[in-house]
Amino acid sequence: MTERLLLAEDESGLAGMLVDLFGREGYVVDVAADGQAMLHLGLTRRYDVLVVDRGLPAIDGLDVLARLRSRGIPTPALVLTALGTVADRVAGLDAGADDYLAKPFALEELLARLRALTRRHADRATTLALGRRDLDLASRTVAGDGQPPVELTEREAELLRLLAARPDRVFTRDDLLVLVFSRADSVTIVDTYVHYLRRKLGRGVVRTVRGIGYRMGSA
Repeated sequence: MTERLLLAEDESGLAGMLVDLFGREGYVVDVAADGQAMLHLGLTRRYDVLVVDRGLPAIDGLDVLARLRSRGIPTPALVLTALGTVADRVAGLDAGADDYLAKPFALEELLARLRALTRRHADRATTLALGRRDLDLASRTVAGDGQPPVELTEREAELLRLLAARPDRVFTRDDLLVLVFSRADSVTIVDTYVHYLRRKLGRGVVRTVRGIGYRMGSA
């Protein structure tokens, strides 16, 4: 499964270099040039890891990270900053950062820290609650509530994981097309996979919000 990364960095030269670096490592990268853009993207899209410059315009990177954590978004985050004292690192970790790397930094160390972050996060989050049943992310199997296990395809599991991770959010079909089906040409593929999930897990597993899109139902 492709890993999505949100880079919050206002220095255009550094941001461009990091986008190229992360792209070569296989990440799909979105860039936020200020804190307001980071907050919007962090609340409306799912990411596997965040790389955050502390000194962002509009809203400080640590403030944005704290707001995301207060909204229940657990995405692992690495803070990049020129502020590297012990007090600065403590402030970053207290705001919700999982790691803290001072500028200037070695690119190899940055990539190694990102790999460690995503690996630890994946190890912790092996199952996802779906009401009365659970989605095992490793085996892509839904089980529980006295019902036989149901195996999902990779795309079905990714769609269900995204909806279940933000059960109160309504996703537009365009949102889901970008986040789950990045190489597809038409939003009709979203409707097709919603149909597949309903056929396997029951019609109530995904709710249609008329005129907007889809949200998590009950499973």
